[in-house]
Amino acid sequence: MPKNDNINRIIDHKLFTEDDIHQMCVRLGKQLTEDYAGKKPLIVGALKGAIFFLTDLVREMDVEEEIDFMDVSSYGDGFVSSGKVDLITDLTTDVKDRDVLIVEDIVDTGLTLKYMKDMLKERGAKSVKCCVLLNKEANRATDVEIEYYGSKVGNEFVVGYGLDFMNAFRNIKYIGVLKPEVIKLADNK
Repeated sequence: MPKNDNINRIIDHKLFTEDDIHQMCVRLGKQLTEDYAGKKPLIVGALKGAIFFLTDLVREMDVEEEIDFMDVSSYGDGFVSSGKVDLITDLTTDVKDRDVLIVEDIVDTGLTLKYMKDMLKERGAKSVKCCVLLNKEANRATDVEIEYYGSKVGNEFVVGYGLDFMNAFRNIKYIGVLKPEVIKLADNK
């Protein structure tokens, strides 16, 4: 089955086009360039979803930076946060006395981001901020500050540009809203 047929089967509608995403990256990159001028931030990508956003974002930043990755999850294989955060892959870089910028694809409950921020602060980071592509406040379960974000989104299940459904469809070039019947079918399996 051709790729477009698979995508059309699960996507209800486009939420953000490739150009929309690019414009978010340009705007955020400019703001981060100003805010981190004269600093060398450690940019921490949250695996796996943030890889596309992180790559495009840092290309829009004009600062000397270092990149590392963490894999932290409160979802596992489910669609709803378990409420328990697991550190799957840790950083290889020491954060002590560093300005750290966490890059996330989406913040939903906020549990994973709060866990990451608290951990990095405990390890002695000079500052810890977050830049997220999509800020989904509807399911927020904890109070966590998001310093930079591309756009707010409603309580829709979104995929593409790193965002997945059952660990698939990250490679869609835009962000689309998943058809509700697709989630229902998966829930019944």
